[in-house]
Amino acid sequence: MKLRSTLIGGLLLIAAAWTTPALAHCDTLDGPVVSAARQALDTGNLDLVLVWVQKDDEAELRNAFQKARNVRRAGGEAKDLADTYFFETLVRVHRAGEGAPYTGLKPAGQIEPPVAAADKAIETGKLQPLARLVTGRVERGLHHHFDAVKAKKGYNPADVEAGRAYTHAYVEFVHYAERLYDAAETATPDHAQRPAAAHAH
Repeated sequence: MKLRSTLIGGLLLIAAAWTTPALAHCDTLDGPVVSAARQALDTGNLDLVLVWVQKDDEAELRNAFQKARNVRRAGGEAKDLADTYFFETLVRVHRAGEGAPYTGLKPAGQIEPPVAAADKAIETGKLQPLARLVTGRVERGLHHHFDAVKAKKGYNPADVEAGRAYTHAYVEFVHYAERLYDAAETATPDHAQRPAAAHAH
């Protein structure tokens, strides 16, 4: 319990660092970007999606939005095609603004657990479920690496292979802890003012 309490503050910062383009759900049909696009098309309010793109990309979005709105008036399949065209354009431009490639729209339901939990936290105003999810995952990882080191620590000094196995487990454990620490550090406001930590291994 003490370990959990100690880790929780830093791990919440790590959760923010984990939300990278690779894990984000901006390209899923039930993600926030496409949801905003649906609302924009239905209401005619382009501002709902402009918040997801860079200012320099507004003109492209306005053009795609107008085309989609014009075509979808025909209804039926034309409406579906127009909507998909606009979804794809918006997601592609959004991801380009994040420096991430566009690989197509993903089906609904393909959201990573921490991302879904983060969305739920924002929706409900309750951070605890996300905190438990992140803390539990990291604590399990620490225990896994730590137990591996302990199991190999008492090797016979004359057994070089056993020593190498211990060294490997030790390095993996230390690097895992270091990565967690660095992830939390990059999320702090004053990170840019601090010198980079030297990597010892």
